[in-house]
Amino acid sequence: MSSPTLLNQNQVFPDRAGVTVFICEDHTIVREGLRALLALDSAITIVGETDNGHDAIRLVGAHKPALVLMDLSMPDMNGMEATREIKRRYPEVMVIVLTVHKGEEYIRATLEAGANGYVLKDATHSELKLAIKNVMHGKTYLSPSISDKVINGFLDGSPVLVKSALDILTHRERVVLKLIAEGNPNKSIATHLSISVKTVEKHRSNLMRKLNFHNTAAITAFAIERGLVTK
Repeated sequence: MSSPTLLNQNQVFPDRAGVTVFICEDHTIVREGLRALLALDSAITIVGETDNGHDAIRLVGAHKPALVLMDLSMPDMNGMEATREIKRRYPEVMVIVLTVHKGEEYIRATLEAGANGYVLKDATHSELKLAIKNVMHGKTYLSPSISDKVINGFLDGSPVLVKSALDILTHRERVVLKLIAEGNPNKSIATHLSISVKTVEKHRSNLMRKLNFHNTAAITAFAIERGLVTK
């Protein structure tokens, strides 16, 4: 993680032309609210938006924004997976995650996915602007309450950096897990991923073995708990 030194809200963006922003949020009212708030700042230009991770990856490639504001809990592809893929394809694009999740596992996994900032959705407009400015200056920004949690975790010796259950799964196993939790049968998953039903069954068997699950209900509960699918 980069230096925790933060910039004052009144400091300008590194690029005098301002910053281009892409919004990825599946709740329309939240997305519209973000757009309206950011439009108040003449240094910020919204270049696009979407409600899902798959389109976010494609549209970020098309619009090449300087910054993506990313929700974590979305259908089809969650924000963590989308962040990981965006940072893999476009490492120069900054990503700030906006979420309601305060758990250490979410924080650690999101930062490991490549996110440059982690802001809670109850943050003020001023905090969001401060987060954007710091991230655009190459700093990692965490909401104050989150920052305290991470620091206290290190001081207390709590397992903030211990691998989460998701980390023991391959990328394809995580995708299959999410599709199972959304109620898709093996045949539909196979079609969606352009693989055979037998391969889906193998991924399903492997992920259940690794997570010590014995039925689909356990997979669904696990996915909901970690924000991979919505209730």
